[in-house]
Amino acid sequence: MRVALTIAGSDSGGGAGMQADLKTFHQFGVFGTSVITAVTAQNTVGVQAWQALPATLVTQQIDALATDLPPDALKSGMLGSGELVEAVAAGIARYQLPHYVLDPVMVATSGDRLLERAAEDLIARRLVPLASLVTPNLDEARILVQDDVQTPEQMERAGRALLRMGARAALVKGGHLEGDEIVDVLVSDGAVRRFARARIDTTSTHGTGCTLSAGIAAGLALGRPLEQAVADALDFVHRAIAAAPGLGRGGHGPLNHFVPGPPRPPNEGL
Repeated sequence: MRVALTIAGSDSGGGAGMQADLKTFHQFGVFGTSVITAVTAQNTVGVQAWQALPATLVTQQIDALATDLPPDALKSGMLGSGELVEAVAAGIARYQLPHYVLDPVMVATSGDRLLERAAEDLIARRLVPLASLVTPNLDEARILVQDDVQTPEQMERAGRALLRMGARAALVKGGHLEGDEIVDVLVSDGAVRRFARARIDTTSTHGTGCTLSAGIAAGLALGRPLEQAVADALDFVHRAIAAAPGLGRGGHGPLNHFVPGPPRPPNEGL
């Protein structure tokens, strides 16, 4: 069985972060392991508080897994502080962990910040060059490349800039685009692919970015080509949003992580 690792914060509401990642890994048929970077007090309405774990403990978690349950692919989400960015970058480089999907989490769906501003530059300098894929939304892409990102054309330009910064591929997510259509732009090896789909009119969007990056990491752990892993994960997220259970009392509700994962060929990942 293939192993996928999530390095992320814990979401007490269960819709995002490490909880969403492990649920997604399960649906994709990979064994999920986790390095917890922070504990949050949050629900569908917002983040009430959060506390980062000591960098030493994060490093020890990476050491424990890399030496006994080495991942076939991994993702990172909420890191919280510059110290944790450094610890995660050092761990990934030390063990040469493969197929790293970087979700540069900076702000929650509710608008609450989940990363110290001083750490934004460190993500660009220390983690982007290690990434097989970077998955920023429009705001995160703008911060990382220091340029305006509001249209599919600008998203493609941002993706190319992330490749020049060292990433092997970039998926710039268009969930915040205006209009009835969502466009996500994948830039890799000089090639560009746009994924377009109709926008679902819903507030159940909590954890979409976490779920997407976890799905991509799971696909890479199973040995799927990057473009297929991205397409499978986008489809999973779309179906999970459409089937959202409507939990919560007026905020951004969670997705339905119980929708089936993508079909698997016989003996894939065994």
